[in-house]
Amino acid sequence: MNGTLTDIKGLAVGHAQNYEALTGCTVILCQANAIAGVDVRGAAPGTRETDLLHPIKMMNQVHAILLSGGSAYGLDAAGGVMRFLEERQVGFDVGVARVPIVPGAVLFDLMIGNPNVRPDAAMGYEACLNASGNEVVQGCVGVGTGATVGKLLGPRYAMKSGLGSASIKIGGGVRVAALVAVNAFGDVIDPDTREILAGVRKPVTGGMADSGKLMIGDLNQIIAGFHTNTTLGVVATDAALTKTEAAKVAQMAHNGFARTIRPVHTQYDGDTIFALSCGDKHSDLNAVGFAASLAVEQAVVNAVKKARPAGGLPAWKA
Repeated sequence: MNGTLTDIKGLAVGHAQNYEALTGCTVILCQANAIAGVDVRGAAPGTRETDLLHPIKMMNQVHAILLSGGSAYGLDAAGGVMRFLEERQVGFDVGVARVPIVPGAVLFDLMIGNPNVRPDAAMGYEACLNASGNEVVQGCVGVGTGATVGKLLGPRYAMKSGLGSASIKIGGGVRVAALVAVNAFGDVIDPDTREILAGVRKPVTGGMADSGKLMIGDLNQIIAGFHTNTTLGVVATDAALTKTEAAKVAQMAHNGFARTIRPVHTQYDGDTIFALSCGDKHSDLNAVGFAASLAVEQAVVNAVKKARPAGGLPAWKA
């Protein structure tokens, strides 16, 4: 066990990034077809194939999940993931071909690096080549390369964030894990101490300004809300879940965002969580969903604590 998403047998995670442009993508390959669900809470999502994951739709299994930077342009990276899988004859058999099922979601990172360079099919393919079942590399990698938080006063007063992952064990030997890319409009809070770990900084002193207090205080002090954000996540378990149950786990996992990001699920975020069931162990659905929220909490904290300064923005470890 390595304490990250790849504790779930059958999953491989790969990153690809451009450190000069400060953007990238992350692919989760499902080496054994996985039952998937999704829950989108943010009001500004950029997604692919999420309708297919609705419980009443016909497709039960997915072959990969893509998380990408580049805003809507980053959805191009899915083409590379599909090519990688097609070359290996992985996909839904439609008779004349195998069509890989690759849901995905994107976050907005164009403000921090080069907005003209975005994840594309070549980068998506590269991420697949880099995928392994080893411990997930965290911080400013993959989809977290250009992630930032605390943008109420605009990008100038934001802080650097990244990608984080965590894994926990519950009763019956069941594992539940999470991987998140934290590019939130709000601040990131320690769920135990309620301390602001990273977020909007005060223009004069550089200390933490507290987005929540600013929003409900004197709005005339707000310089300019930054409208392009989004926190993305994948939770996975080796417990057996139906498609409907996977969707419920994804829904419950958003509670991890609610305890660590303030404010969360705003009009300016496209917060999306995918859930994967990759095993046959028996467990209580409520326990799995609650554990998923706990794993998300730790993954969000890790995303901030493992980030480094970039693009002129400070990080938790300045």
